[in-house]
Amino acid sequence: MTNINQYLKKIGLEGKKASRLMAKASTQQKNDALTHLIQLLNTKAKTILKANEKDIQVAKKNKLDRASIDRLIISTKTIDSMIKGIQGIVDLKDPIGEIMHLNTRPSGIQVGQMRVALGVIGMIYESRPNVTIDAASLSIKSGNAIILRGGSEAIHSNIALSNIIHEALKKAGLSVQAVQVIDSTDRSIVEAMIKLDNYIDVIIPRGGKSLTKMISDEATVPVIKHLDGNCHVFVDKNADLDKALKIIENSKTQRLGTCNTTESLLISKDIARDFLPKIVKMLHQHKVEVRGCKETLKLVRGIKAASEDDFYTEYLDAIISCKIIDDVDDAINHINQYSSHHTDAIVTENYGHAMRFLKEVDSSSVMVNASTRFADGFEYGLGAEIGISTNKLHARGPVGLEGLTSLKYIVLGNGHIRK
Repeated sequence: MTNINQYLKKIGLEGKKASRLMAKASTQQKNDALTHLIQLLNTKAKTILKANEKDIQVAKKNKLDRASIDRLIISTKTIDSMIKGIQGIVDLKDPIGEIMHLNTRPSGIQVGQMRVALGVIGMIYESRPNVTIDAASLSIKSGNAIILRGGSEAIHSNIALSNIIHEALKKAGLSVQAVQVIDSTDRSIVEAMIKLDNYIDVIIPRGGKSLTKMISDEATVPVIKHLDGNCHVFVDKNADLDKALKIIENSKTQRLGTCNTTESLLISKDIARDFLPKIVKMLHQHKVEVRGCKETLKLVRGIKAASEDDFYTEYLDAIISCKIIDDVDDAINHINQYSSHHTDAIVTENYGHAMRFLKEVDSSSVMVNASTRFADGFEYGLGAEIGISTNKLHARGPVGLEGLTSLKYIVLGNGHIRK
């Protein structure tokens, strides 16, 4: 443990030094680093895919489940997606140094706020190696330094990506210590890292619920939580049912292992008898197991009974819970009790019901007539995301550039003194 603490303090100190350099880096330098990164992802794609294949083979040998392996895979399509995300970040306005809300006080001084970098970000995440690129890119553009601790299952992929990121930083004349990937798979690293408050300004966990809870409970560094995604789709009695079927299909079946995949389905009792069999048929065609409430079991055969725990569960698998509810009030109450406050959607043509749902559902993203799969930094125009925060402070929802900054007050005077 002593060696681990020394190792992390060295990384933390290097991160702190790099953060001061990144805070004053020009927009051109930061964009140059990201442009070099795009070029390197193209030219070194084979190296990345080869490293990722090592991780996949180990995962299969260790008998990881299908959803975990799905999250681990890097394909040429994944690399293309990484590149699009980085280019989106390049195209975004640099938030650092922006002055806002400047106004003149009765004393004659001008008071405003300036957007500044957070400093050193610590990121702890599992599986998805593409997070390494997203997190590094956002950190670079927002003028931060970042320390990345990915899961042991993606170690080869993350080291390969780290080497490419360092090459891009070096080409742009920026400190390679601005992005540090921990190459140790020792589990005690996490326990020590979340107490490194002398060097790390914020911790962002992105993984399973147990990991996030442990970090939230034990960290001495402030935490931006990324809890589980028990996302809901509620089909109102005033819904366009063709629209609803497509939204449910996309929300649940496009990707099973993502935090914005729908895990819970709520159906208004007024349309359940005719509409529910169509939903279940569609889900069964996609080999999705449906677990339903008592009323659901009465209307449809071939489904399992849902337990109380099912309504709280993020499956990340081909399973969905289903409950028939009375009305929009019942839906809102159910979601606020059982959801993880990530993303929840209503399908309705009733404006009043839609507005009530938007106002009263207490989640980081609330949607009307859209798939929950849209809850994503790239889809929201943020270029990419470092995670989806279910916090209310300091950031909520997909965390992009602005979520990795803070505000400080600035005062402009001309010899002014207080009387």
